[in-house]
Amino acid sequence: MVVLVTHGHGDHAAGAKELGRLIGAEVWGPGEEHDLSHGQAFATDTGAIVAISTPGHSRRHFCFHIPDPGVVFTGDMILGEGDTTWVGEYPGGVADYLDSLDRLEALEASILYPGHGQPLRDPAAAIARFRRHRLSRIDQVRRAVAHTGSTDARTLTRHVYGPLSPDIFEMAASGVEGILDYLSGSG
Repeated sequence: MVVLVTHGHGDHAAGAKELGRLIGAEVWGPGEEHDLSHGQAFATDTGAIVAISTPGHSRRHFCFHIPDPGVVFTGDMILGEGDTTWVGEYPGGVADYLDSLDRLEALEASILYPGHGQPLRDPAAAIARFRRHRLSRIDQVRRAVAHTGSTDARTLTRHVYGPLSPDIFEMAASGVEGILDYLSGSG
């Protein structure tokens, strides 16, 4: 028996070790007692579940794919509501996230089970929606740089988002920093 963890953020990993102890299971995931690698498979009573490396939301993030019947557990890669997830934890995260969307799309899933929100029964539309949002946000930051003449993430965050509460502002600013990194390297 195993417990699989998508990534190390507290809302996904905090109870994994204790759960594993309580049910007598090994815990597999980034930063857990057993590390994961892309393509690693685990046997279940409904077939293999395969770890798919999908960095972007965090440097080490995994989705879990059950090829037949085409199910993917997406963690925070794709959420069950809205059209965005936080991408700003580390340099290179935006490029990684866009690549991970391609990897997720290539699975041709029939349903996505996100770590937050409702199941997504039209995976292609959900992936396209999240990609559109990210590309749109990249374009907004690119235009804000041209308009303001600044590459200061805080200035650009105020320009792109307008007024935000302090906690949301910090997350948005880290996302803008990630986009600036993307634009400087490959945008």
